[in-house]
Amino acid sequence: MFSMAAQAQPGWWMTEPLRWLQTNLAEPDAATDPRALVRDAAAFHANVLHLNMGGIAATYPTRIPFHARSAGLGEGRDFFGDALKEAHARGIRVVGRFDFSKTRKDAYDAHPEWFFRKADGGPVVYNGLYSVCINGGWYAEMAPRILAEALEAYDVDGLFFNMFGNQSRDYSGNSVGHCHCGECRRKFREEFGRELPAKEDDADYRRFLYNSSRRVARELGRIIHGKRPRAGYFNYLEEWTDGIMSESNTAVARPLPLWPYASSENVNKARNSQPGKMSVNLCMQFVDFAWRFATVPRWEHPLRLWQNIAHGGALAFAINGTPAGFEQRDMQGLDAARPVFEWAAENGKYLAGQESMARVMLLTGGGTEAYRGLFRWLSEEHVPFAVSSNLEWIGKRPVDLVVTAGAAPAGLEKYVKSGGKVLAVSAQAPGFGAPPAVRRMESVKGYVRVRAAERFPSLGRSPLLMLDGPFAAAPDEPGAALTLVPPSMFGPPEFIHTDMKDTDTPAVVMLENGSVVWVPFELGALYYRHSLTAHAGLLRDLANPLLGRRQLETDAHPLVEVSLMRQQGRTLVHLINLSGHSQTGYFPPVPMRGIRVEVEGEYGAAVTLRAGHPVAVSRTGGRTFFVLPELKDYELVALTRLGTAGVRK
Repeated sequence: MFSMAAQAQPGWWMTEPLRWLQTNLAEPDAATDPRALVRDAAAFHANVLHLNMGGIAATYPTRIPFHARSAGLGEGRDFFGDALKEAHARGIRVVGRFDFSKTRKDAYDAHPEWFFRKADGGPVVYNGLYSVCINGGWYAEMAPRILAEALEAYDVDGLFFNMFGNQSRDYSGNSVGHCHCGECRRKFREEFGRELPAKEDDADYRRFLYNSSRRVARELGRIIHGKRPRAGYFNYLEEWTDGIMSESNTAVARPLPLWPYASSENVNKARNSQPGKMSVNLCMQFVDFAWRFATVPRWEHPLRLWQNIAHGGALAFAINGTPAGFEQRDMQGLDAARPVFEWAAENGKYLAGQESMARVMLLTGGGTEAYRGLFRWLSEEHVPFAVSSNLEWIGKRPVDLVVTAGAAPAGLEKYVKSGGKVLAVSAQAPGFGAPPAVRRMESVKGYVRVRAAERFPSLGRSPLLMLDGPFAAAPDEPGAALTLVPPSMFGPPEFIHTDMKDTDTPAVVMLENGSVVWVPFELGALYYRHSLTAHAGLLRDLANPLLGRRQLETDAHPLVEVSLMRQQGRTLVHLINLSGHSQTGYFPPVPMRGIRVEVEGEYGAAVTLRAGHPVAVSRTGGRTFFVLPELKDYELVALTRLGTAGVRK
């Protein structure tokens, strides 16, 4: 049975500083010396080894039918078992990796009903492997048997499952559509009362796949916790797992610009959406699937890794093959990650059990550009913020301001009624308190005009701000501080805006007695696309009155990312230097000196853990000030409360 008692206390993944090394092994790698692999992981300062165990290819002598042993696993050998013994002897935890998404032809020939069926009835075959269906017997019958065998034989510290659920594209990016097997057709009909839709983007079908994957995830979790109560369960899902996996990765066809906050976003969102679970954000070494032995820019690796640490996640790095095998490949990834792992090993006591102190909450949603524009703006403003995909934090943690890129959900009304503030930045009306007569205009190439200059000190030289995109027109408001200027002529030059007209249509709407400020256009998306100073200034001038005095203030460059965390009675200020990122390149960041930082609260001492020396502090008005002498790529400043100076736990 599922052991509720085992889940009552945080597992090792929540209490230990994690230095997680994933090695995605090819089948021939099972022929190598597992003890040497563990020695390499120890030399890398990893304390968690994420290692192939089974699914597509077992690295132990499995006896389950259709569960193929790795071609590199010779007779009488137990690669996984030997690696596990060596790792535990060295104090390294082992997380076994399974991939149940595909298997061999013998299983397909014996049980074709278990497998993914394309619309034409044919199977999905990739490099000789047949894709199974999340609703079929491979997951329902074979996966539990395989897991039971593995868990009874090996005292693993955790299990991870790759490629969970039905994938609509193969590794080459080819579309295979959605599954039309008998089980999918039957279960979909039972759940939704109709036949399978023609396209996989159907809303009911997306819900169907969601339900199917979570149903299987729950069963796998029950088996794991029943047989190994102290083992962690890791997946790319939030539900039923102990840790939330994610990746910072690249792809050659991914739209530009590059997103340098990938690790920060993944970890921040996971840790604050599900604070009882650990975020394991795998920093992927390779460029794209077709080039797994070519590494991303050398300086991209430490940036991703420092961001993992700065937001309270695991330090996690993924490679393909064994570390020794990289002697014939691009070594830059390992070379760049090794010093970060070494430093983290020396300073692990400062990294375990971190929690965000941020009192600004950014809700996910609203489209990628709108959300990322606000994410980037908050980072550049050095406003400590937590990201959440839900409202479960209401009443559980102090939040001064909620920022939304999509429509402010109706569930925020309770938070607002209790004194909370909301900055809703979206052409979608808030789910509560909005005027009933709101007219949405889909594409407006106009401006917004500043009418009350005293309310927008950042816009003194910018009385007109670019507007491009949807706009939600609320009822006219004479005397509005910011108003819509509709499109007008822009050519030829002799006619530029000669027909421009002002309106009383508000471009900022105050709701709930001023507790909710609604910007009825996609200001976040505009800032993401164009980075206009005026758009950043408008966000600043709207947020500052809602926020009041910020938790943290600094004169650091906008490309210095700052996070504010608490840990074992300490306050931690993480600073990451992003100045080395330019377009598609990552270069050594430009060192910065004399960064002034002001933090809410009275602290008696501060120490820089990278530089390794104390920093003078001063206090006034319930706030503490210090100057960071130098920031290279990353620094962590540990603050101790007044009265505990010199205490370094």
